[in-house]
Order: sequence, then structure tokens, then C-alpha cells
Amino acid sequence: MAIAISILDLAPIGGGQTARESFEVSVELARAAERTGYVRVWYAEHHNMPVIASSATSVVIGYVAAHTERIRLGAGGIMLPNHSPLVIAEQFGTLGTLYPGRIDLGLGRAPGSDQNTMLALRRDNSSADTFPQDVLELSGYLTGHSRIPGVEAVPRPVEPVPLYILGSSLFGAQLAAQLGLPYAFASHFAPDALHQAVDVYRSAFRPSEQLAAPYVIAGVNVFAADSYETAEDQRVRAYRSRTRSFITRGNRGANFTDAEIDEFLASPAGLGLANMTKYTAVGTPVEVREYLLKFAAEAGADEVITAHHASSVADRVRSVELTGEIMNAS
Repeated sequence: MAIAISILDLAPIGGGQTARESFEVSVELARAAERTGYVRVWYAEHHNMPVIASSATSVVIGYVAAHTERIRLGAGGIMLPNHSPLVIAEQFGTLGTLYPGRIDLGLGRAPGSDQNTMLALRRDNSSADTFPQDVLELSGYLTGHSRIPGVEAVPRPVEPVPLYILGSSLFGAQLAAQLGLPYAFASHFAPDALHQAVDVYRSAFRPSEQLAAPYVIAGVNVFAADSYETAEDQRVRAYRSRTRSFITRGNRGANFTDAEIDEFLASPAGLGLANMTKYTAVGTPVEVREYLLKFAAEAGADEVITAHHASSVADRVRSVELTGEIMNAS
């Protein structure tokens, strides 16, 4: 059984690393993905997070596209309530013109930020309410069928940039089905509604000009290494670091011992956080392949988008390479 694989790169800024260095790592990861047969690399829009560098998502996509040759690149996703649909159409129309046939546009409804940051983005709590209408407006600009008389998005590539609906609930599944768009579920950090959402999407799907049949992408975390012990050690260290970041909201000055972090994750208060990474492949390439194939089959996914979280750059690139090589072996 073959399954398409891709990557979600959060452009993390590691300890002692600059944002510029994190962008160079993103280029390195994308090149490794290109070498080893991944379909695409996506970048997520986050704001006011000191440890994530992908806030200006379209700019990051353009930079990585200029340093790669073939692999598809895109947003996973743009949080549309933060933006004017016209501006996003112009940004991704520009990317699609510069890099034809290589750009994706995944759209999410969440703000991707806290309340104060949302206000700083010049939006309000009602912005998400018009998400379906905003998706349709954006689609009109990208396909040359503007819904606003006299307004066009320039430039507009010959081949329209494809849209994807992102979600972690039934709302996104229902909208993607209604609009006939591919659906990407964020099961790498919000696993609970995965199976129900995919069932809803597939059962309610209506074909569209972009897509004739349902297409599901499901997120999964990956730690691939030359031995299970090495991969498991990477997982433990990375998830401890992630937990510290959640607890301290990115304040690197705050200090918790490994024992305190482990105790928190085992406590009732920490179980919810631990459950967020329920879907995680850990081990040798063969073990990771077995996990991903089983995960895709059980989730009803046509493609798995992998998030590689090893703390060191070398380990993360190695995880990308090992996974790509084993999943695309003939």
C-alpha cells in the first residue's frame, strides 16, 4: 500500500537560534523533503509566539520556493479571519505566478493567536462568523470569478492556486464537503474528532470544479531515527520542551526540571496536553512506515502530513529523510 506524505513545518526558533537561522533550517528541511519524495511542505500562520517564525506565512513560502525546485509549498494554513480575502488572493496569486504549479493555500477559521493579538491584527470576535463567505470570496478572486463587482486580484496565475480547508472539528469537514474542497484535519495536535470529521466529510462531499472526489489529509507527529531507542529519546526530550513552552508561554527564562514536567504530564491537569500528541510515530524507518500506513488506513486519509519535532536540526532533517525514503521506496 502506498500513501502520499507531506510535511508541516512550524519554523520553530530553537534555543540560542535566530529567526533567520530558523528560515535556513526550513529551506534545509524542504530540500530534504524534495530529495526523498514528499508531495508538499506547508507552513502555519501563528502570531505573537516567540518560538515560531512563520507569522508572515506567504513570505516564508516565497523564500523557501526560491531555494527549492519542484516540491509543492503552501499554507497549512492561513487563518482567514485575520485577513481580507482580497489581500490573501493577491499574495498567493503572486506566489502562484512566480512558482506555477507549486503553491497550495490551506485555510483555517481559528485566529491562531490570543485575544490581545487578535485585536492587534485589527480583527474582532465576529471575524470567524463569515469564514464560509470569505472562502467563497477568496475562491472567486483566484479563479477569475470575482464576487465583488469591478474588483479583481492581480496577479492571477493561469493555473488557479488550489484551496484546502483545515480543521479540527465537524465545522471544517462540513464546509469542505459542501464546497467540494480537500480537507486537512489537524490530528497532530487535536486528535479527538478525527474519525467522525472524516466520515462527515466523505459522506457529504459534493464534487466541484477543483475536486471530483473527496481528498483527506491527516496530521501525524514523527520521530524517525536509526534505532527505536534514539527516536524515543528524541520524542521524550521534544515533548518535554513543548510542555515547558505551553506552561511558560514561550518564556525561556522559566525553569522546570524534567521530573517536574513528567509529573505534570501524568497528572489530571496534564493529560489533556499529553493527549494532543496521541498520534505520534516513533522508531526506525520500518516502524514509522508501519505506523503511518496503519494510521492512514484507520483515519481514511489519502495523505498524511507529518510534523517532525526532534529538538536538534540534524535529527529533524534525518527524521524527514528516513521517513521519505522508506515511504517512497519502490
